[in-house]
Amino acid sequence: MGDKIDFTTQEKDTSMTLYNLLRKEIATSLKEGDEEKMRQKITWLIESKELQRDVFGLNPVMLAFQTAKLIVEEIGLKRDAVLAVLLNPCVECGLITPEETEKEFGTAVFRILRGLKRIKELYLKNPVIETENFRNLLLSFAEDMRVILIMIADRVNLMRQIRDAQDKELQREVSEEAIYLYAPLAHKLGLYKLKSELEDLSLKYLEHDAYYYIREKLNETKEKRDAYIADFIKPISDKLKEAGMSFHIKGRTKSIHSIWQKMKKQQCDFEGVYDLFAIRVILDSPLEKEKMLCWQVYSIVTDMYQPNPKRLRDWLSVPKSNGYESLHITVLGPEKKWVEVQIRTERMDEVAERGVAAHWRYKGIKGESGLDEWLTNVRKMLETSDGVEAMDQFKMDLYEDEVFVFTPKGDLYKFPKGATVLDFAYHIHSKIGNACTGARINNRVVTIRQQLRSGDQVEIITSTNQKPRQEWLNIVKTSRAKSKIRLALKETQVKEGLFAKEMLERKFKNRKLELEDSTMQHLIKKLGFKEVSDFYKQIADGLLDVNSVIDKYVEIQQGEQPVTGNNVAQTAADFVLDNTHLHQDAIQSDVLVIDRNLKGVDYQLARCCQPIYGDKVFGFVTVTGGIKIHREDCPNAPEMRKRFGYRIVKAKWSGKGASQYTITLRVIGNDDIGIVNNLTNIISREEKLVLRGINIDSHDGLFSGSLVVMLDDTTRLEALIKKLRTVKGVKQVERI
Repeated sequence: MGDKIDFTTQEKDTSMTLYNLLRKEIATSLKEGDEEKMRQKITWLIESKELQRDVFGLNPVMLAFQTAKLIVEEIGLKRDAVLAVLLNPCVECGLITPEETEKEFGTAVFRILRGLKRIKELYLKNPVIETENFRNLLLSFAEDMRVILIMIADRVNLMRQIRDAQDKELQREVSEEAIYLYAPLAHKLGLYKLKSELEDLSLKYLEHDAYYYIREKLNETKEKRDAYIADFIKPISDKLKEAGMSFHIKGRTKSIHSIWQKMKKQQCDFEGVYDLFAIRVILDSPLEKEKMLCWQVYSIVTDMYQPNPKRLRDWLSVPKSNGYESLHITVLGPEKKWVEVQIRTERMDEVAERGVAAHWRYKGIKGESGLDEWLTNVRKMLETSDGVEAMDQFKMDLYEDEVFVFTPKGDLYKFPKGATVLDFAYHIHSKIGNACTGARINNRVVTIRQQLRSGDQVEIITSTNQKPRQEWLNIVKTSRAKSKIRLALKETQVKEGLFAKEMLERKFKNRKLELEDSTMQHLIKKLGFKEVSDFYKQIADGLLDVNSVIDKYVEIQQGEQPVTGNNVAQTAADFVLDNTHLHQDAIQSDVLVIDRNLKGVDYQLARCCQPIYGDKVFGFVTVTGGIKIHREDCPNAPEMRKRFGYRIVKAKWSGKGASQYTITLRVIGNDDIGIVNNLTNIISREEKLVLRGINIDSHDGLFSGSLVVMLDDTTRLEALIKKLRTVKGVKQVERI
């Protein structure tokens, strides 16, 4: 272990300030002895050599204090959550276990710490964090809701602290997690303010130029925007005062991330986003007069400014199913600008702002009905005075009909409850399912019948001797697996039938007999078979003796007369089938190996990036179940990894093969006389290199064109590019 952390003067001062603030905030919820025991644990941690700065060089104790402050001020959590956050560095360093905290601090603190530890173990499996499945698994993995709330707060705090991080790649990874995992989680829980901060900070680190461009534009236009808002508000404010109403009005500027998303969606510049802000009129009203006063404000506003009737949103008369109430109108303000006005009461505003009213649903993120009901219960608990304590008894049964399991490399899949190892195998690939003999679940060997449970890590065991059986249809739960088993059984029956037919033909040949199709059909019917396939299946299964079949065939051929003399069929030694020619493809090694040394998988090379032998590649499982091979630097790769990371599989070249691959080169240069001939001459002189097409466009003394070439591998490609670049006048040669 390294040396213990030396706190800087600033860290000491900040820690003490945060400590005093937290003690004041949660004083009423603390129990006797809590503070003394907590100080003892933190001091023990600081004095030990176990405490080390994280990968960003940040102090874990400082981070814990900052996160604790955030959960108190932004979420409203108290004693149990704060103690768990402050004790968590001790648990992560191995100085104490969650179980040891139960006796000193109670069951609630222990359960939160255990939940945080389980989530960390979940991360070690390296799942693809941007999938909806992983967000749902986190929710179902935490038995105490506060675990998820702490995780969100912890990520907000971390995003605030890594502004000057030296490791930009790590900063990017943390930011991608924030935007794809934590922001949607915060959105689902209605923590709108934290969600917006995560989105803005992620944009700042992931798309630096866009973030600062919009921020500067907002700063440049702030004075003008504030003046416009003041001009817009003043006449409304005067009229409301005349009407004797108690109110306040505020203008809310959209978040930088929200503006950037709108610019991309509308394909416009900053100036093209007209609704940069919304005006909110908030009334102080008794409950029984809320609707009447809101509609009175509506009348006053629309008397002054022309409304857009298509943009009226009335959630007063019929509140949203999540309880959200407000009246939204869009009016034509000064300078002919459309302005959104939201009219609500203090109660409605508090409900929406605090997230208790499920702000996420009216923002367009749809959830399952079970999730809606579950989150509504959580919010009710948060809203009541004893809500946080009530969470101690709260258990999550949200996904009782679903299980989430991992592959060994951390990919995450969702199955219906009751799904088995065999379902998992067929979900990966039909060839894996057909050869499945069992699995290792969490390093324990189990049978194909073993049912899956959430959080299981499943590694399928296969055997070349295994083949699908009819009874497998009773083992699997998913329709996908059932259809693949039925298909495999049918294919097996056909293959075995062909094998049996060939074996029968060889037996006939060994006994120097001619096989006549009409006689064989007569025999098959005489033996009682309605289908020829059933006859050959019984031969393949060994239920019909081949020699007896041949004897009966000879009887029919001889008119069912006794066979004598030279016609007596002699029994030959069993013929051993030389099936090497049936498996020529199997003898040759695949050009590509997919995933964990899996061979024989059908795949296609993607057209978007045209991978060739030698390129670094990966596989992408398409919706039809096939695999497309893409280059690692494919222009579509980032989007595929972000949106469909769970469908990415590893791939590598295992042999060169005899194939030639199509690639396209973009060539740019001076439009000199003979330059095209020079380019094509180089290609035509190259052995094993074919020019499939050429397209040249000349403009203002420059030419740009594309060459479509067939070649073997990246080595030959690099050599070709190098030669083309030597042609006089050529400025640039690059692979598309």
